Amino acid sequence: MGIILYSIPFFFLLIGMELAYSAWSGKHLLRLNDSISDLSCGILSQISGVFTKLFSIGIFIWISERWTLQGWFGLPAWPSGLPFFGTDAFPWFGVRGPDFVSWALAFVLVDLAYYVSHRYAHEINVLWAGHVVHHSSEEYNLAVALRQSSLHGLFSWVFYAPLAVLGMPWQLFVACNALNLVYQFWIHTRAVGKLGRVAEYILNTPSHHRVHHGVNPKYQDKNYAGVFITWDRLFGTFVVEEEEPVYGLTHPLRSWNPLWANVHVFWDILKSVWKADSWRERWMYVFGPPGWRPGRLGGRVAPQEVRRETFERYDPKIPGALAAYGLFHFVCALSATFILLAGATTIPMAQLAAGGFYVAISLTSIGGIFEAEQWAAPLETSRLVVLGAATAVLWRAQMVPGWFAVLTAVAVVGSLAWFIPRRGYLTENSPAPVMQ
Repeated sequence: MGIILYSIPFFFLLIGMELAYSAWSGKHLLRLNDSISDLSCGILSQISGVFTKLFSIGIFIWISERWTLQGWFGLPAWPSGLPFFGTDAFPWFGVRGPDFVSWALAFVLVDLAYYVSHRYAHEINVLWAGHVVHHSSEEYNLAVALRQSSLHGLFSWVFYAPLAVLGMPWQLFVACNALNLVYQFWIHTRAVGKLGRVAEYILNTPSHHRVHHGVNPKYQDKNYAGVFITWDRLFGTFVVEEEEPVYGLTHPLRSWNPLWANVHVFWDILKSVWKADSWRERWMYVFGPPGWRPGRLGGRVAPQEVRRETFERYDPKIPGALAAYGLFHFVCALSATFILLAGATTIPMAQLAAGGFYVAISLTSIGGIFEAEQWAAPLETSRLVVLGAATAVLWRAQMVPGWFAVLTAVAVVGSLAWFIPRRGYLTENSPAPVMQ
């Protein structure tokens, strides 16, 4: 997780550059409400990852200690030293051959495992339920790269278990997996066209990955690669980008709520299983392909043709004052997340969970404000009151400094004074998305 955590400032720098390019070119690559939703999902993913990565890495280590080829057949251990070392002469570094080969092979195998995991995440409904959050944006930009699931890691470890059986050290696996994910950040953009022939043939590029995010029937379930598009070419899942895709889901999410984005397909599966007529139907709703339906209900849902010219994106309108309010509190939630992640190894688990829960509620409330949902008004008011009361309790217990308590009190009072007169703009009468 360290590689990804330390890459976050670099991610935001590139997002800023993409935003500047968007303004300069007039291409409108980002929308505030969509980008905040993307980053909110990413925040929840990083917070939940503190807990889920302990689970998935723990299983990898457990297998490595008991079920490796090295242990069964007495094979030599997998080299895991640093592949480079410093020297005093040009080019001022040297290469350790066995370690370099080890890292290269591990990187390729991790990428292959990612391809298999990613492909099954689109072919098995319960795995799709964990992965769908990444595809639920109707935009395609660098912020979408950070739109990650909070639950998918609970399933994907299965596809990396064979690497543990091969004896790959868990530290090497974690590093290569993180590098694989960091690479995939930059390919989520419309600002880069097609690259040279060699790069397009070997690597996953923005052009190839735009296809993967398309809901056009000819683009669906294609280009699963992480780093090397070679896997798609080998296994018959490669499609070249022709016209620019329409992005999003076949059944649009139509919500900025990051909690609902993570659970809505699980909820659909649960409802379908409850109404099923047989155990076979229940099995297929869970482990069949996304969109599966029994013949009595018309069979599997077929994707419909879409066109960018006629596709209507989800974009509820709210006053600029509320949008500015939502942006300010999103930045506050983002800052709190950095503090939690930076102190994840020292903050007591109960406090870390409580902080993560409050951030999740904050992001849900912010999402509701950008949706102009009526339920967001009492939720946001309650959230601010709880924040003020909790800060006062922590200050009296000498767990936070006085300046922090004063700053928080000013922010809470100012936010209430700003928000309450404008809560009437939240006029939709629908229930909270998480209650659908």
